[in-house]
Amino acid sequence: MHGEYKVPGGKLVVVDLDVDEGALRNVRVAGDFFLEPDDALLDIDRALEGADAGLTAPQLAARIDAALPAGTVMFGFSSEAVGIAVRRALANATDWHHYDWQLVHTGPQSPALHMALDEVLTAEVAAGRRAPTLRVWEWGSPAVVIGSFQSLRNEVDPEGAARHGMTVVRRISGGGAMFIEPGNTITYSLSVPEALVQGLSFADSYAYLDDWVLGALDGMGVKAWYQPLNDIATEAGKIAGAAQKRLVAGNGAVLHHVTMAYDIDADKMTDVLRIGREKLSDKGTKSAKKRVDPLRRQTGLPRAEVIERMIGTFRGRYGLTDGAVTPEEMARAEELAATKFSTEEWTARVP
Repeated sequence: MHGEYKVPGGKLVVVDLDVDEGALRNVRVAGDFFLEPDDALLDIDRALEGADAGLTAPQLAARIDAALPAGTVMFGFSSEAVGIAVRRALANATDWHHYDWQLVHTGPQSPALHMALDEVLTAEVAAGRRAPTLRVWEWGSPAVVIGSFQSLRNEVDPEGAARHGMTVVRRISGGGAMFIEPGNTITYSLSVPEALVQGLSFADSYAYLDDWVLGALDGMGVKAWYQPLNDIATEAGKIAGAAQKRLVAGNGAVLHHVTMAYDIDADKMTDVLRIGREKLSDKGTKSAKKRVDPLRRQTGLPRAEVIERMIGTFRGRYGLTDGAVTPEEMARAEELAATKFSTEEWTARVP
């Protein structure tokens, strides 16, 4: 069995192993990480040899930590990263390079249609009819997108939304509200087979699926990291938030989408969103205006160039072929946009 895990912002850990009568055998750990002393690698292998194949990644990490000599330095990886690679090997997880990735980047769409396209394209990936897809959104109008489980009245000021011409829609994933203005927002979705995140905890899958974005931002001079559970942050503040939805039909698929603040009208945002004091306190800030620090200021680049550099980073790492939404997919998405995502029944399902 073979498992790989790229540590977000760090190095690649590779594990090859066998399983015999429920125990790990012939364990071999490798990777492009740094480790001192040199022979500590053998200690890691020995710590895993004979371990119960049912152990979790933290439990495997505990075995490794107990076996390493005092003063061991692990740079670019950790004991838990090795444990995750083991779990991915046992789960027969796939890697980014197992797939022919497709890019969908079309003209502006309505907020409701974007919600529908996420559901349709991810369902197609689960059914095996579509290749794993990176979809970059272009917004046709300003919007507030609330999470699947959020209360509509608690999150959105209807008078503020109407005053600024903002459509309110509800997505299928959880998480918090997204404040959208077409020229100020960068949004993308990944529709991926469930096998890509096998062996990862729900929390670990967020950072794993966005590691390429951290690389893209670094190439633009922005030092960013994942702030659990679902924020991408810099020293200057939050720049993005992620959300996920798991589909169990077919072979299973994961929808992972991210909204990034290229620029922001903070006064308008606070006029539209009911951002509670408890949330602000939890984030350690006194003002909603200080919670988000846009990419425009941090990169100095036009929005279109930021997007192109992001796409270029993904293509350079994993390969990416230009694609499109098929007529059949679009017809289904348009139907869903009209019968589900534009309806009061769905939008106010949590009043």
